[in-house]
Amino acid sequence: MDDDYRCGYVALVGRPNVGKSTILNRLVGQKISITSRRPQTTRHRILGIKTDDQAQIVFVDTPGLHSQQPRAMNRYMNRAAADSLRDVDVVVFVVEGTRWQKDDDWILEKLEHVSCPVILAINKIDRVSDKAELLPHLEVLAAKRHFTELIPVCAKSGDHLDRLEAAVRKLLPVSPPFYSEDQVTDRSERFLAAELVREKLFRKLGEEIPYGLTVEIERFKTEKRTLHIHALIWVEKNSHKPIVIGNKGERLKEVGREAREDMQKAFGHKVFLQLWVKVKEGWADDERALQSLGYGED
Repeated sequence: MDDDYRCGYVALVGRPNVGKSTILNRLVGQKISITSRRPQTTRHRILGIKTDDQAQIVFVDTPGLHSQQPRAMNRYMNRAAADSLRDVDVVVFVVEGTRWQKDDDWILEKLEHVSCPVILAINKIDRVSDKAELLPHLEVLAAKRHFTELIPVCAKSGDHLDRLEAAVRKLLPVSPPFYSEDQVTDRSERFLAAELVREKLFRKLGEEIPYGLTVEIERFKTEKRTLHIHALIWVEKNSHKPIVIGNKGERLKEVGREAREDMQKAFGHKVFLQLWVKVKEGWADDERALQSLGYGED
């Protein structure tokens, strides 16, 4: 291994729905963190590890930081994101195009206490219809604090992510790798299975219901070359259950089919997936219920 091999932790932070998980998946080269158009899709801190001959970059995808914390779930997500700022070597603060919001200011205040370099990644530049607006906006952003670099990117297409990665690499300390070269995340296949089911639900459901549901894996076992997965979908209200199931069970069947296809790609196994929907009232505002469902382990 080279004497100048670099390795370090890089936190991706930003308000909900700015594209942190899409950036992570693009940089690592495979799906590690689930995505949807819904804010707060990411609920856990997730590592995505990229290793090559020169460096190992350990990206830390975080839940979106948000100043409104009405429920235990929101407080948990903010804690997970804020804790990720400790002991990292680089922070990538992700914002959305020319849309600066009050939660961006709130995060900027949180970053005042960070001593490591902070790169500002301006994502979704494909949505800025008048490109002439971009340069003056970058000048406004540059005045907000000392950023090591400001880099406009488009995570959806991958544009300029190579520039972002190069900027991160330069800032990593000289160190041997922390993880084996074939490891791409710190999360188990069981965890990823639950997340893939939740992703499909987030993509198919209306405004409110996704925030009142979570997924728990009851069974995860390989038998005769087939991976058998039993997943419980917990909802907060009785009225949500038929919405998740859909007319004649059609929505649940779609969720199951799409999640199973993604699992087979991710795990390299034939998958037999069974889904059940159950009610656990108020779980998202109950600290003990959150812990029993795996929130707080990170």
